[in-house]
Amino acid sequence: MNRFLKPLFSLLILGSFVSLKDDTKPVNQSPPNDDWPTYGGNNAGNRYSKLSQINTQTVKNLKLAWSYDTGDNKDTSQRGMDIQCQPIVVKGVLYGTSPRLKLFAVDAATGKQHWQFDPFADPDSKPRFHPMRGVMYWEDGDDKRVLYTVGSFLYAVNATTGKLVESFGKQGKVDLHEGLGDKETIGHDVANLSIRVTTPGVIYKDLLITGSAVSEGGDAPPGYIRAFNVRSGKLEWVFHTIPLPGEYGYETWAKDSYKKLGGANCWAGMVLDEKRGVVYAGTGSPSVDFYGGAREGQNLFANCVIALNATTGKRIWHFQTVHHDLWDRDLPCPPNLMTVKHTGPDGRTRLVDAVAQATKDGYVFVLDRDTGKPLFPVKEVPVMTSPALPGEKPWPTQPVPIKPAPFVRQELTENEITTRTPEAHAYVLDRYRNSRHGSKYMPPSIEGTLYYGFGGGAEWGGNAADPDGILYQNANTMLWWLKMRDVRAKTDGVAFTRGGSLFNTNCAACHAAGEKSGGASQTAQAYPNLTDVGKRLTKEQIASILVTGRGRMPSFGHLSTDDREAIIRFLLKQDAKPVPKAAVATASAANDLHSSVVKTPTAEGADFPYSPPYLNNGNTQFRDQDNYPAIKPPWGTLNAINLNTGEYLWQVPLGEYPELTKKGIPPTGTENHGGPIVTAGGLVFIAATYDEKIRAFDKKTGKIVWDYKLPAGGFATPITYMVNGKQYIVIAAGGTRYGLKPGGSYVAFALP
Repeated sequence: MNRFLKPLFSLLILGSFVSLKDDTKPVNQSPPNDDWPTYGGNNAGNRYSKLSQINTQTVKNLKLAWSYDTGDNKDTSQRGMDIQCQPIVVKGVLYGTSPRLKLFAVDAATGKQHWQFDPFADPDSKPRFHPMRGVMYWEDGDDKRVLYTVGSFLYAVNATTGKLVESFGKQGKVDLHEGLGDKETIGHDVANLSIRVTTPGVIYKDLLITGSAVSEGGDAPPGYIRAFNVRSGKLEWVFHTIPLPGEYGYETWAKDSYKKLGGANCWAGMVLDEKRGVVYAGTGSPSVDFYGGAREGQNLFANCVIALNATTGKRIWHFQTVHHDLWDRDLPCPPNLMTVKHTGPDGRTRLVDAVAQATKDGYVFVLDRDTGKPLFPVKEVPVMTSPALPGEKPWPTQPVPIKPAPFVRQELTENEITTRTPEAHAYVLDRYRNSRHGSKYMPPSIEGTLYYGFGGGAEWGGNAADPDGILYQNANTMLWWLKMRDVRAKTDGVAFTRGGSLFNTNCAACHAAGEKSGGASQTAQAYPNLTDVGKRLTKEQIASILVTGRGRMPSFGHLSTDDREAIIRFLLKQDAKPVPKAAVATASAANDLHSSVVKTPTAEGADFPYSPPYLNNGNTQFRDQDNYPAIKPPWGTLNAINLNTGEYLWQVPLGEYPELTKKGIPPTGTENHGGPIVTAGGLVFIAATYDEKIRAFDKKTGKIVWDYKLPAGGFATPITYMVNGKQYIVIAAGGTRYGLKPGGSYVAFALP
């Protein structure tokens, strides 16, 4: 270049840079924001964030940025549930729920409250609590709404003011019994049956699509998937998860099963492929858990991943993960929509839009999003069908994916029994040798069986996935003891009293009563054994809990006052009056034992509520005499699974018992409830554990790179978002689970 032109050229270049800098000075421009607008972070349920301000290098500097006290769980009289809510953030506002199901809006940068909506503000209202895992948001111009459910009602709340949207439904709410059927369609009325929504649905255009949580006993309504108009609250479509006569799948049930049985419900949430206009949902088991004598057959669409047309509710495809479920193996978390590299039979590798569904028993089914066909081979494996309870006909095969390998143990062996202390080993070994064990598909029995996979494996916290096709899944490895009982065997006890019959129908799916737990540690019950509840609670306290719910127990306020009184009399051993003999059905044949049961007199048809002849001993988790899990660690893990190949990148313990760590025992992992998120900063964040910590893991190695002791247990899934150029991590700290201290706050972390 000419030596005279070079300085001029340099000056021009410099001027260009100066001009560029001057021209791009922020003019009424806000710093970058990034929301967390839906449950799961996005419609696909990935729980993935592209944010990287907090990364493997900076995470060590995370500090508490703010906390928000919901005002709940302050004292015993005000306690509700724990907080399972994963909040959402839209345009710098965070929306979430409190332990007592209040809805709130706070500034996402400061935690300062904008408003709070209390569904029980009316002094005449009767609080009825249940788990709540998130809320939904919709807007059209200035019309901005937060939608969530309390009890059997779906509410629409103005996102700006916190007031009910009066034009929605009836004065701002819709009755969730709508669309579940009536005497003409299913043979009985559902208006007084228990229904709630514990996990939010999805919003597609002007449709709010939702599942529900229902009873797992003989009084369960059907778990239909439904769509409501988000503007008006009008019911738009219904998909029958228990098919009616003439519908596809009806032949996979015993005749007229739809009249007496419920369940097959999507309680764990769903995801949306907005481009395809398809919603993907996972369903649970049919009623009643552990006995299927009244539902011979494969039982579609229970225990299925289902693809539905989001506009019409029409089935596109389904894939069943358990046939004729006898083990309460609901699909426990929403599907995860991912794109993976898949090598087909022709040897060619291509990108495939997939659905990944994790299960309670530790499987991950990876399905083609358009066809429902498995991307990795799934074999129909012959399983045990005998000995089975009279009237029961177990399905002869079950689907088992070849890849990925299960992320939890499958069958109990003597080598897996705890060796924590010689005394613990001897205690557990005695139960092992005196119980049935082996195949996880062993039919339930009167003798009692040890199983994995009742309470996860995977749980409602779900999983996270990054764009590279890696799935991050937390898991529980817990041992459960299931013992069935013949409810007709006690002519003066559980079976033939009105209170006992109501207890069997409404409570026995979770709680044992009328018998001891058979050697399992009393504190090991996932739900308390109520045999001696009168020694712990007064009549008035029991009555209050039945109405409001507490801890993991939802409200049973839908029962009449007389019915609740009868249950209380039974629990307090004051209910010795038998049901009239005219109300007791008589068996006509050995294969018709499901009709040989007590029927509490009812205005419904003879088939409903259904009273099975066999009930379980409550959800009994088997632990040693010191209340530690009965098997060798790890008891909880975090897993990174490459769904392009089906191989594991790593598996590490999640959580610890501090008192065991102090004794020099390596981290064992703990039971965990809540899920992970993953970020472009190379991190996986998760709380969920017994030790009340939130942790950050390096997503490539599984190494813990940061942790923080929360003010109460964080049994929820965290979120991350950016406001005014700063990235935040937020988690609900609700406590109460595992008998830990209660909490009622949300805590936020950010870099200084």
